[in-house]
Amino acid sequence: MKTTTLDLSMQLSENFTLEEFVRSETAAKYNIANVPSWEHVINLKNLCEQVLQPLRWHINRPVIINSGYRCEHLNEKVHGVGNSQHMRGEAADIRIPTLGVGLQMFDFIRDNCDFDQMLFESKRNALGDRIYWLHVSCKRNLKLNRAMAIPNYQLRINSTFAS
Repeated sequence: MKTTTLDLSMQLSENFTLEEFVRSETAAKYNIANVPSWEHVINLKNLCEQVLQPLRWHINRPVIINSGYRCEHLNEKVHGVGNSQHMRGEAADIRIPTLGVGLQMFDFIRDNCDFDQMLFESKRNALGDRIYWLHVSCKRNLKLNRAMAIPNYQLRINSTFAS
């Protein structure tokens, strides 16, 4: 059986490396080998080129990946959906530094990028604080991308009144 070793420092685009998409605290905790195939790496590169790198250039600040590629075992551990695009290297969850920046990121991707799905998501952390992230995906066959943007309208309404 032939084994291929991936260079985690591999540049997927100007500002993104493969390592950012495979690191996982959950994988480390459970000793899960979260190693993508070359097909997954090509999909991650496409995600960077079509969505994440243009976003990075636009906002002129780092785009932090919370969750990128997930092998099946890792996806089960984090309670991901069975058909998650993370398992194909087509999706990433990106950290939102502030609600205002998150809304700008959402609007930029929706209006300027070729993407499949984008979800503005949030939850409460252990301290009870609300944290936000964007789930964004892109298929390599760009004709299959649905441009399905699902905003959290409550966040947009609250941020409008908070301004």
